[in-house]
Amino acid sequence: MPQLIGSIVKYPARNLVVWYLVLLGVGTILLTLPICWGEGANPVSTLDACFTATSACCVTGLAVRSTPDDFSFLGQLVILVLIQIGGIGIMTLTTFAMFNLGSKPSLRARAILTETLGAKEDTELDWILKHVLMVTAVCEGTGFLILFIRNLFLYDVLTAAWHAMFHSISAFCNAGFALHNDSLMQFQGDVIVNLTIGTLIIVGGIGFPVMVDLNKAWRRGLVEGWRGLHIHSKFMLVGTSFLLVAGFVSVLFLEWNGALAEMPLWKKIMVASFHSVTCRTAGFNTIDIASLTNATLFISMILMLIGAGPCSTGGGFKVSTIMVMALHAWRTFHGATRINIARRTIPGEVIQAATATALLFSVVAIVGLTLLLMVEQSGTPHPNSQGLFLDAGFEVVSALGTVGLSIGLTPTLSDMGKMIIIVLMFLGRIGPISVFAALSMTEQVVPVEYPKEEPLIG
Repeated sequence: MPQLIGSIVKYPARNLVVWYLVLLGVGTILLTLPICWGEGANPVSTLDACFTATSACCVTGLAVRSTPDDFSFLGQLVILVLIQIGGIGIMTLTTFAMFNLGSKPSLRARAILTETLGAKEDTELDWILKHVLMVTAVCEGTGFLILFIRNLFLYDVLTAAWHAMFHSISAFCNAGFALHNDSLMQFQGDVIVNLTIGTLIIVGGIGFPVMVDLNKAWRRGLVEGWRGLHIHSKFMLVGTSFLLVAGFVSVLFLEWNGALAEMPLWKKIMVASFHSVTCRTAGFNTIDIASLTNATLFISMILMLIGAGPCSTGGGFKVSTIMVMALHAWRTFHGATRINIARRTIPGEVIQAATATALLFSVVAIVGLTLLLMVEQSGTPHPNSQGLFLDAGFEVVSALGTVGLSIGLTPTLSDMGKMIIIVLMFLGRIGPISVFAALSMTEQVVPVEYPKEEPLIG
């Protein structure tokens, strides 16, 4: 035990992993208490409570139990607290508390958190953390007010306030939990709800560094402001816009005579837009996911894998990662040895990190899918599978990308299948943290360099 504690103290990046495990444990214990169960609901098993706590803490949204029916108000409150803490990160909260209590974080913890939040080394962390919490409060508060006014036309005052608060926090944290069994399908044609939830999802998934950068740049005007943005912010804004438009056009085209066939034009546009937004690790849906074509589901999986931005409430292997990889591939095909863009050169270490991140993400997804197929479908011949392979693949990508969308496989998972999804959700949430933990090693071993030999690539 002393050796374990010493290891955690020595490498502060591991603190967040430990704190997430503690949060999962506390959440699991609370959700197994009868007081957190809905009236007349079946008892929530420890595994189901752990699945729900993990999904909330890792802001995923996959659910094996009905949030509005199987959990009481207290249980829903526990889920909401887990979403909020998991969304903005325990390290952000604990470090903010350390600054305000007069305690100073170690230099190593300061360096790791600075890197996590995308700040420069000379930036005051207490200002950054206060800014993060302020942005969170403003965004969620604004969403709450809009949804509260809209809900007053549907519910009594207390119910309207609770639904507005729950969905506002869940949307900004890209969690996907809803207080309706059909997610947001009943609001399919509600412009206010769609725009509010969609905006919160995008803002929460763009990343805190981009928010800070935009806040500094907007006063300079459009042209000068754009020029003054950091390259990361430009990557995120361009990449996010492209993915949102590409997702929207794909869904609209592929489902025009399918799931969207019976809708008027304005509703087709709104549903396709919302689906493109929610695939960015949010997990809400205004259309039955199981009614979509295989092509639409596959494109949705790609969007879920890419996810949102670094230092955001979203998951995936990140938009900036795919931007760096795409630029690297483009420049390599044209014979260039480095990436020059917007009068900046992307370091080779960043390209290597992007490639490693995407590769690791893909490997984990493949291993997770293989295990899930072995556990859930090992006795099912291919002719009898009837699309179960796609269901399993969609479920794995949704869990690893911390999205929360499902074709309907989640409630039917076996105990072993649930445990696989729990691990995938946890890995999807702490993926970047493991990188920082590796970089926080005090001792760097320099390997022996042998004669170079190049393998053939491509």
